[in-house]
Amino acid sequence: MNRPTDDDRFELYGFWRTSATYRVRVAFHLKGVKPRETFVDMDGGEQNGEAYRRINPLGGLPALVDHGPGQPPVPLTQSLAILEFLDELYPQPPLLPADAHGRARVRSIAQMLAADTHPLITPRVRQYLSTLGGFDADASRAWLVHWLGTGLRAVEQRLAAEPGTGRFCHGDQPTIADICLASLFMVTGVLKIDVGGIPVSTRIVGECERLPAFAAAAPALQVGAPAL
Repeated sequence: MNRPTDDDRFELYGFWRTSATYRVRVAFHLKGVKPRETFVDMDGGEQNGEAYRRINPLGGLPALVDHGPGQPPVPLTQSLAILEFLDELYPQPPLLPADAHGRARVRSIAQMLAADTHPLITPRVRQYLSTLGGFDADASRAWLVHWLGTGLRAVEQRLAAEPGTGRFCHGDQPTIADICLASLFMVTGVLKIDVGGIPVSTRIVGECERLPAFAAAAPALQVGAPAL
């Protein structure tokens, strides 16, 4: 299958530091496909404007539009759904194992991170806590530390104990689980939160960061990121 290195077929709506957009960027880099990226200024509240809400009524990032021939320009949302969409469209390199048990394990780990942990620390949740929830800065920080630590330590327990763990979360090739794990480490870096006691996860993310696809998706390299 032809995998172009510069493909105007896809339009990715994203923001430089969101972990969900990071996941999709990593997947595109792994597949060797370059989307056209449209910057949505979350700091300026652009995700809440009428124009973007027509693309994603929830206001979340990223969103992906496939402008390929014969494709209805219906935006795709939710990073995990987009990752599997890209994996089906561009099967090599695969982001899911070939066997059913392996795929279920990878999806389970990915969802622990992207569906159970990440939603608790998103900007809209933090904004609610600091306004209607009455959280001051210390309480908000404690919330982030608690839920990031809870999620990452639960994944660590599995990675340390289960035989499927290899160089990466599952075996010796990066999968959706590794993309999600690296995305949560990205969040801890941006928020300057140190989650201790997760050596296997730390080792795996180190392996990920040595791969060009992960390195190229780093927040600091994206349009809109503050100058170093």
